[in-house]
Amino acid sequence: MPLLLLILLLAVLAYMWITRRTSTLTRACRWRQERSAAQWRCVACGAIKPGAQEPKACLRPEG
Repeated sequence: MPLLLLILLLAVLAYMWITRRTSTLTRACRWRQERSAAQWRCVACGAIKPGAQEPKACLRPEG
């Protein structure tokens, strides 16, 4: 039983590490969908991304 829990813990940590590496989003990225305009808007920085898919990359303007 303890071995099974250890394997489960390692699997969860590996999943979290892999999903973090495939995304550039930060805690400040808060995407909200505007269906009427068919776009996504970041609440934190105001970046706009057209389309139906939620953005997986931070579009925060540099500077």
